[in-house]
Amino acid sequence: MSEPDQSTSPGLSRDTFLAVASVMLVSSIGSTGLMSVMPVIGREIGIADHLVAGVFSLSALLWAVASPYWARLSDRRGRRPLILLGLGGVVLSLAGCGVAVVAGLRGIMGPMTVFVALLLMRSTYGLLGSASATAAQAYVADKTAGQMRVKALSALSGSSNMGSILGPALAPFLIVGPLDLAGPLFGFALLGCLTGAAVLLVVPSDRHLAFPADNLEPQPRRAPVWRDPRIRPFLLYGLIAASMQAFNTYTIGFMVIDSLGVEPAAAQVSIGQTMVCGAVAGLIAQWGIIGLAGMRPKAMLRWGAVLAAVGNGAVLLHTSFTSLLMSFFVMSLGYGLARSGYAGGAFLSAARSDQAAVAGAVSTITGASIVLPPILATLLYQVAPAFPFLIAAVLMACLLFYAAAQSDLRGIKAMA
Repeated sequence: MSEPDQSTSPGLSRDTFLAVASVMLVSSIGSTGLMSVMPVIGREIGIADHLVAGVFSLSALLWAVASPYWARLSDRRGRRPLILLGLGGVVLSLAGCGVAVVAGLRGIMGPMTVFVALLLMRSTYGLLGSASATAAQAYVADKTAGQMRVKALSALSGSSNMGSILGPALAPFLIVGPLDLAGPLFGFALLGCLTGAAVLLVVPSDRHLAFPADNLEPQPRRAPVWRDPRIRPFLLYGLIAASMQAFNTYTIGFMVIDSLGVEPAAAQVSIGQTMVCGAVAGLIAQWGIIGLAGMRPKAMLRWGAVLAAVGNGAVLLHTSFTSLLMSFFVMSLGYGLARSGYAGGAFLSAARSDQAAVAGAVSTITGASIVLPPILATLLYQVAPAFPFLIAAVLMACLLFYAAAQSDLRGIKAMA
């Protein structure tokens, strides 16, 4: 594999990076905060478990479809406008879901009406929120190069994991007053508004750095990055790994409720603790192991697959809430390494002019992984609670062998 174009980058200041990372942080807080309260909301209102997981499916589909479009648009219009647009979608989605939850809890709308309302309002997150994730990754990739790009992108992913810690951790404290279970959603929407103001003040406009798309001469059409043999192996690995993470994430709340044998509302704190534990593991992987040790993509992919497979296997043998918690920690540590491995490897394998396209592909994986996997996982869970974790353990073990087959992962071989 030839080295990608890593010409001099404009540079990324600490304040700018923190502002961009805060967008990922707040988006993750809102998403995982909603995810942590949805099992309880569903059972309190009377929405079936698989429909609770289905609330996120339309949003995920729109995320997968819209991400490449936002990537191309950010090439023409600059990254900052798309970051702000996406953040606006996050705020609108959270506030709309909050209104639907309040209506359901007060009996103004029936369970199926609430489900449809949540489905539609959450779709705003996928349609518009994907713009901020795609543009933020492209913004950081534009202004960094080489191994520094891997570290910066890992740190950006780490900010999402920090949000995954804060969302479930803060959610129980915001379930107060007349808003009840909708309190976290309105609180996180307000936080999104404040973050948007910070981006406007701190992040410089990058419109002048955008790739020229307004020229009269037609630009040559580039092949999709999914067809690039240097990049495709990373994206394929990422799609499977992200889908298996969705299997785990969207069933763990129900497993906590059923393992404890208590009423749904009484399990909310334990669900939050479990999700925080998993997010801490991802943060350790992306800010600790990768950031301090400088682990390269090839090692991330291998160790990520090993730990995720072991963690899923351990869930099958858990005998207490503590052992379930530790199993989720191990698998989340693996997914944290795997996520940075396939994203970092894909960005490093692409030319600078393709960074936005890779960002769009990585964001597409994020969305595609939660279109059908959560519904399938919860349906399997209802048949037998072990099934989603058994399947994830087997497929992550298969990815270990795939990552070890260097002839199939051409991009990895050059970065061993």
